[in-house]
Amino acid sequence: MSSFQESLQKFKKQQEKCQSTLVSMAARAGPSKAAAPPRPAVAKPPASAVKFSNDTERLQHINSIRKGPVGAQIKRVIDLLLETRQAYTPQQINEACYVDINGNKAVFDSLRNNLKVHYDGNRFSYKSKHALKNKEDLLKLIRRYTEGIPVIDLKDAYPTVMEDLQALKGAGQIWLLSNFDSQEDIAFPNDPRVPIKVDDDLKQLFRGIELPRDMLDIEKDLQKNGMKPATNTAKRRAMAQVHGIAPKPKTKKKKHEISKRTKLTNAHLPELFKL
Repeated sequence: MSSFQESLQKFKKQQEKCQSTLVSMAARAGPSKAAAPPRPAVAKPPASAVKFSNDTERLQHINSIRKGPVGAQIKRVIDLLLETRQAYTPQQINEACYVDINGNKAVFDSLRNNLKVHYDGNRFSYKSKHALKNKEDLLKLIRRYTEGIPVIDLKDAYPTVMEDLQALKGAGQIWLLSNFDSQEDIAFPNDPRVPIKVDDDLKQLFRGIELPRDMLDIEKDLQKNGMKPATNTAKRRAMAQVHGIAPKPKTKKKKHEISKRTKLTNAHLPELFKL
């Protein structure tokens, strides 16, 4: 019994020793850190869909231009040259209006030989019929054409040529009269060195002259007075009959309708007496 008590005492002492050892170890390690709470999962935004550049429509447009008729491609280039009045290399033309000149020999050759295009071996530029730059050049040219120059030959000389024509007309330096056949305006010089004073009686006489109704009669009257008509109605009508072209019926407006009692005079040319 005594041996049992001794063994029990030894066991208790070992437990106390182990307990003290554990306490001392815990004291040296410091206070235990509380386990950090788990972080809430951050919801990631859904991955944005990858966007691809949709160039299908533009590529189809370019392809339709390059597969189009040669004439349509040439017109596209000439319109570019006329509008910008700049010189372009073939690569620059391709970038500006999608016409591949280097890739199409027919377009290249036709453009190089076009009357409206100047090619210096490297660049293409617009070429007008008359090389004019401003209003002074325009007036000098018109004064060289004493019998008149068609306005259609001047329209593409430079961007503001039509405004300059009206300015010259307003200043009394030129006349702009319509051609009877084509209805196109003709520019005539008005020489300021030859001032003309027309009497009122002569103006009234001119405006009161009754004109023949048929252009054939007008041409005959001109020839009788030693003047050469600018038109040849007989020849024009004969050619129309040969080709089977019927004369175009003139659309008549009621207020301008000519009857047998209508008097045709020169009153429609007031510009001739604004002197």
